[in-house]
Amino acid sequence: MSNIASPATASSDSAASPLEPVEAAWQQLQQVATELRTVIRGKDDVIEFVLISLLAEGSILLEDVPGVGKTTLAKSVARLIDLDYQRIQCTPDLLPGDILGGSIYRPAVGEFEFRPGPVFCNLLVADEINRASPRTQSALLEAMAETQVTIEGKRHDLKHPFIVIATQNPAGFEGTFPLPESQLDRFLFRLKMDYPDPESEVDLLIDQSDHEAVQDLEPIMHVDALEILQRWVREIRVDRKIASYIVALATATRRDGRLRVGCSPRGCKMLLRAAQGRAGLLGRDFVLPDDVQHLAVATLGHRVSSRHASSAMDENRQTIESIVKQTDIPL
Repeated sequence: MSNIASPATASSDSAASPLEPVEAAWQQLQQVATELRTVIRGKDDVIEFVLISLLAEGSILLEDVPGVGKTTLAKSVARLIDLDYQRIQCTPDLLPGDILGGSIYRPAVGEFEFRPGPVFCNLLVADEINRASPRTQSALLEAMAETQVTIEGKRHDLKHPFIVIATQNPAGFEGTFPLPESQLDRFLFRLKMDYPDPESEVDLLIDQSDHEAVQDLEPIMHVDALEILQRWVREIRVDRKIASYIVALATATRRDGRLRVGCSPRGCKMLLRAAQGRAGLLGRDFVLPDDVQHLAVATLGHRVSSRHASSAMDENRQTIESIVKQTDIPL
């Protein structure tokens, strides 16, 4: 993420005035990346994927054991980009209304008043999402897919951008409910934080203080600048050969004997959006096959189902890796 070109130098239309706000916003995003690396040590790859998900307007699921920095990463992103941020701690007794909101009767005026829940924000952090019941998990389906929620029969639009960063404990932990395929499909990426490398963990011990480093972070980027980049990323060129390559990967998952369910058309769309996001993060206005290959596992690994009921996430990811290696790259 360091040796990259800016949009102005990468584009043939760099002299055109419409790129000036994009260039300024892009430079701010690089500063956000730099600050994130000072808080989340040794996780440059995870930071890259989080920034790509922001540019591609996709949600992200961070999975691993407690204490590896999942929530800290989400809070740091919200502080550095000055997003309207809400956090919910998922528990078995959490109800859909605790996320969406609902009507409250006001005796003084004799009428009901709608009180919006924490979902009405730019960045919603759902901590330990798999500790919530399936009924409560499903409350986020419409929000993540359509940027709206229906409450008591009335539609409510959410803020733009709206992104969910959910954290999840590994399957099998006490008190967890597995996320259904329909819920997993709403996430652009599913990532493992994993433990930090020994050197980074030593740095964390040496730099320990009485408060979290995230408390010292100041906004670098405004939400308007993020929206400028998101609009630019949506217009990044995707050659027909690249689109055909994505479809070829999806088709391979549908025909692979190791998989019960392959990648859906929505998965293809998500992979294309992710590839545009990576191209934008790297300062390009066009997508390369390398973008697709780099993101395929994180984008498709949770959208396929193995024929083995006990299959772990790593097995699906290995299947996608092998499919990527076996599928011809367009010339």
